[in-house]
Amino acid sequence: MEQDNRDNKYFDLDSVNPMGTQMERTTSTKKGSFVGGVIVGMTIALLIVCAVFLGTRLQQYIELRNNPTAALAKQLEFAEDSAISPILVNKLQNLEATVKEKFYLNEVSEEEFAEGIYSGLMMALEDPYSEYYTAEELNEIMSQTEGIYYGIGAYVSMDELTNLPKVSGVIEGAPAEAAQLRANDIIYEVDGESTYGLSLNEVVAMIKGEEGTEVVLTLIRDGENDYLEVPVTRAKVESPTVNFEMLDETMAYIQIVEFDDVTVDQFAEALAMAKGSGMEGLILDLRANPGGSLNAVVDIAQMLLPKGLVVYTEDKQGKRVEYACDGKREFQLPMVVLVDMNSASAAEILAGAIQDYGIGTLVGTTTFGKGIVQQIVPFTDGSAIKLTISSYFTPNGRNIHEVGIEPDVICEFDGEAYYNSENPVDNQLEKAKEILKGLQ
Repeated sequence: MEQDNRDNKYFDLDSVNPMGTQMERTTSTKKGSFVGGVIVGMTIALLIVCAVFLGTRLQQYIELRNNPTAALAKQLEFAEDSAISPILVNKLQNLEATVKEKFYLNEVSEEEFAEGIYSGLMMALEDPYSEYYTAEELNEIMSQTEGIYYGIGAYVSMDELTNLPKVSGVIEGAPAEAAQLRANDIIYEVDGESTYGLSLNEVVAMIKGEEGTEVVLTLIRDGENDYLEVPVTRAKVESPTVNFEMLDETMAYIQIVEFDDVTVDQFAEALAMAKGSGMEGLILDLRANPGGSLNAVVDIAQMLLPKGLVVYTEDKQGKRVEYACDGKREFQLPMVVLVDMNSASAAEILAGAIQDYGIGTLVGTTTFGKGIVQQIVPFTDGSAIKLTISSYFTPNGRNIHEVGIEPDVICEFDGEAYYNSENPVDNQLEKAKEILKGLQ
């Protein structure tokens, strides 16, 4: 753009010369001499501009090749309210040089330095839900929404008391279930490497791997006196996000494991099968559901809620976005919803809306309390950031962040009766069945 402006400037001086008309009225000799002089002058001026421009560009190229960080700092226009300043660029350059000179354990590539800088910027937010994804990590995350990935088939969330990752649920038939992992198992180490201070994304990346390989999880389990070392063989995990069965001739049970892109159709199919099987009441199980897609949970809510709000969000500018239900498919039968401490995010949106409209009875324990929304923002190089962009509110205006949703009927899970019995009993499910029978 600098070259274009200069060229236009010189041509404009000739075309708007205020003396042009007067000159044309003089003798032809003087006119020709003047025009010739102008052309020569323009040519010389243009050559000078081109020479200066090319010289400047050549110098910038040399600086960029020899010292890219310093050259970038020299060319950037730094905003006054930005942390990215010449001082910061210079310090990063010094840090990089010092590490390259003195760091003993291993070599760090330029790409690894850069990725570390990007991740560090997101860590400064002190938000466990905001993070940086490389192109490879983003592709892996997006593939999970299709319900297929390679790993052990366990859902992982962050335990607030220990600040360590924990198992929040396992997928039926997956390696995690075969290895007898349990909800609320604290993941202390993965293959002998501590998980303290790592993000969920980093821990999950450590757990996943090629099909047939083994990962050893060191667990802290409630009721155990020592650490448990549990080897799990990775496999291809096909995660049906919705499970359905008829508990008797009239009572349907639908479990939503998480809210992915595939969940909407799976739930619609399960609900249709339940209705076709003579359902007179529904138990909707949202326990250990870590959440997922906002669009998915809104679409599922369309199959259950009356006309009105499903949820609304507010961002830092106070802008409100509403997600509504048309009420055309309102669920008219008795419903009980199972929730627990690992029901989070999108699961809480659905549970909160059902409770606000009074169309179902919530049974279990207080939910996780994640009342904020994240958005994945992709960049042209394939990388992305996941950023917390707003809070969400139930139809009645409740902000449940760090509070959770208290169920209508409190029922603590009896792990002894479920895990340490020859005939496992899910006491929360039994309570839900009891309440549903009373409503039918």
